[in-house]
Amino acid sequence: MHAIAVSEYGATPALMNLPRPEPGPGEILVKMIAAGLNPIDWKIADGMFKDSTDAPFPLILGRDGAGVVDDVGEGVTRLRHGEQVYGCFDQVDRGLGSFAEYALARDDGPVARMPEGMLYTQAAAVPTASMTALAMVEAAEIDAGHTVLVVGATGGVGQGLVQLAAREGAKVIATARDDMAGTMRRLGADETVDHTEDDLNRQVLGVHTDGIDAVLDVVSDTGATEGIAQMLRPGGVYVSTTWSVNPDAMEARGLRGINLETEPSAEMLERLSDLIDAGELRVSIEREVPLADAPEALADSRAGGARGKTVIRI
Repeated sequence: MHAIAVSEYGATPALMNLPRPEPGPGEILVKMIAAGLNPIDWKIADGMFKDSTDAPFPLILGRDGAGVVDDVGEGVTRLRHGEQVYGCFDQVDRGLGSFAEYALARDDGPVARMPEGMLYTQAAAVPTASMTALAMVEAAEIDAGHTVLVVGATGGVGQGLVQLAAREGAKVIATARDDMAGTMRRLGADETVDHTEDDLNRQVLGVHTDGIDAVLDVVSDTGATEGIAQMLRPGGVYVSTTWSVNPDAMEARGLRGINLETEPSAEMLERLSDLIDAGELRVSIEREVPLADAPEALADSRAGGARGKTVIRI
């Protein structure tokens, strides 16, 4: 089968012809139709997690995807042959991922039936970004009346955060350049701030003079986080996916600081399916590329500036 893989950590991802995996007990084999690209894909390729996971090579990249169950192993009961499914297919310790014509997943793992009427390309863009957004909003305990700043609002996770925080009744401030301001407002943002035009804190506090209740941040480093946290009023919360928060320092100031690592699950995917079916969550796809162009797409993701999800057509 064709797959995008690396021959070693730090190597340039390349299109390779590799053996098709076979499902073992409790596993399903999925013929992939589309795969969603996330920053974690190139981070794995670069070896950022090599100290915690021993991976064989070639290592197939990709976590998210959507396709059709092609075969099932012994003991599989939840999913059946021919069903349309989406979810997370990365098994780094076995060298397997979703950027391939076939991928494996556990029947009890973070894979679920696709939302009714959804395209494969749309479904592939959902899992990691939307589960992360859902987990962040819940960890921050966002509620009606809260003022929430979303930092990194234009990417896949950020767009989900804007919609889900607005759904809870919060006043949402989204970081976005002027050409994305309209998109952010259509997703539910009440305000947008362009950090490239003026100091972020000055812009936000110029309107919200008594501070804000929460920061949901998917991009900032430790230095930037410390500055942004100055806007939080007592009792506020800062949730980071880049692990840039010092929870002890936050607590000393009467704030909550959370470094979030999302645990994907079929249950979360099913909840997202309900939100999508109800029209309460939309996933914006910035572009679609064929499998052969995935290495270039990974390089573009590494450069930053995403305005939606990139989907790979398998």
